[in-house]
Amino acid sequence: MHGFLGSRLAQIIPTLLLVSVIVFGLQSLMPGDPAMVIAGESAGDTAVVAQIRHQLMLDKPVPVQYLHWLDNILHGNLGYSWRLQEPVLQLVEQKLPVTAQLSVMAFFFAVVIGVPMGVISAVKRNSAWDWLANAVGLFGLSIPTFWLGIVLILLVSVQLGWLPPSGYVPLTRNWVQSLATTIMPAFVLGNAIAAILMRHTRSAMLVALSQDYVRTARAKGLREYVVIVRHALRNALIPVVTLGGLQLGALLSGAVLTEQVFSVPGFGKMVVDAVYNRDYPVIQGVVLVTALLYVLLNLITDLLYLAINPRLRGA
Repeated sequence: MHGFLGSRLAQIIPTLLLVSVIVFGLQSLMPGDPAMVIAGESAGDTAVVAQIRHQLMLDKPVPVQYLHWLDNILHGNLGYSWRLQEPVLQLVEQKLPVTAQLSVMAFFFAVVIGVPMGVISAVKRNSAWDWLANAVGLFGLSIPTFWLGIVLILLVSVQLGWLPPSGYVPLTRNWVQSLATTIMPAFVLGNAIAAILMRHTRSAMLVALSQDYVRTARAKGLREYVVIVRHALRNALIPVVTLGGLQLGALLSGAVLTEQVFSVPGFGKMVVDAVYNRDYPVIQGVVLVTALLYVLLNLITDLLYLAINPRLRGA
């Protein structure tokens, strides 16, 4: 167990280092000059542009820029936003809780809807329940998230007046209002992931239900509920947990369209604004934080493997 954790933790540093090299290298290939963007109306003044390039170390070789940036990262400094003139770490601290709340709620909807539907679809194979679950899954995969978000705003907010159409209220300010402002975008995001989880859960359950240990459990006279939950579902959850970890990581990286439709000030909107304005420090900081979240989620997923299937603990 300790060796397993040690090997996984040892992979975090080289992974993040590789990500930092790729991110910093790709920024130099992006078209446009950020110094010109920052200069604004003074972009025609070559002296002003040259001064900005010198302040931002854009006149230095790329390896020198990277080493300087990496040294700041190791000291907990993600840099300053060139456009907003604020520390990137402060911007991340402001936006990450918003996207984290939205992502967790969306993942909750996905699991609560997708996994039970997948189990029922597999257990009731070729029945009306199976056809209904597959139809709901096809709906979730086919409907664009931005279209579903607009329809929900028109129906739930405009016509019925049940929930606010947009905006965001922090949990620390008013948790009831916060849930009210995030439940619709969370459902929109979770709907598509629920369909994916349903399909994978169904496939994994069909494989598990055909195994010898399930037939043995039934031959022992165990109740069908016990056979399905304790024997079939527990083994079928391993690929589903893998997929769930990846989907949660994708949610945390920022749901751009959904955040735009519902005016949620999260990671997605911040990244889009940074790309448009060539605000490289913000892009680099967000990508690094996202990569770290992905790595940590993969570690948590591996630990869940051990909890779900104890036989893996000796591996």
